[in-house]
Amino acid sequence: MHKQIFVNLACKNLPASKAFFEALGYSFNPQFTSEAGASLVLGDNLYAMLLTEEFAKGFTAKPLVDARTATEVLVCLSCESREEVDQLVARAAAAGGTVPRQPVDHGFMYGHGFEDLDGHIWELVHMSGTPPQA
Repeated sequence: MHKQIFVNLACKNLPASKAFFEALGYSFNPQFTSEAGASLVLGDNLYAMLLTEEFAKGFTAKPLVDARTATEVLVCLSCESREEVDQLVARAAAAGGTVPRQPVDHGFMYGHGFEDLDGHIWELVHMSGTPPQA
């Protein structure tokens, strides 16, 4: 099976995107960061590659999606607690992100999310149990 994941996301202003995620408490792997892209460390072996639009275009013949007007992907990250979910959403809003909806509590799972500066959707969930049987 796979040992790592790298989610590649195009961004309009790489320095601003880096500052946004640093404000949320994340860091970047300098070994895989340049003026064209930045390796956002999300956890052990979990990364998002923030790529300038020009650099991202080199990986596909398709047009890039404007995440402010269309959704290509929903990035979902697990959190250790409901408080961590809420804290990250609050930090994202304070750093210039948007919070398009209210938190959702399913009993066994609590979730909330934000959109980053480019409109990419980041869902955050805390699982405190197992879902009820269907």
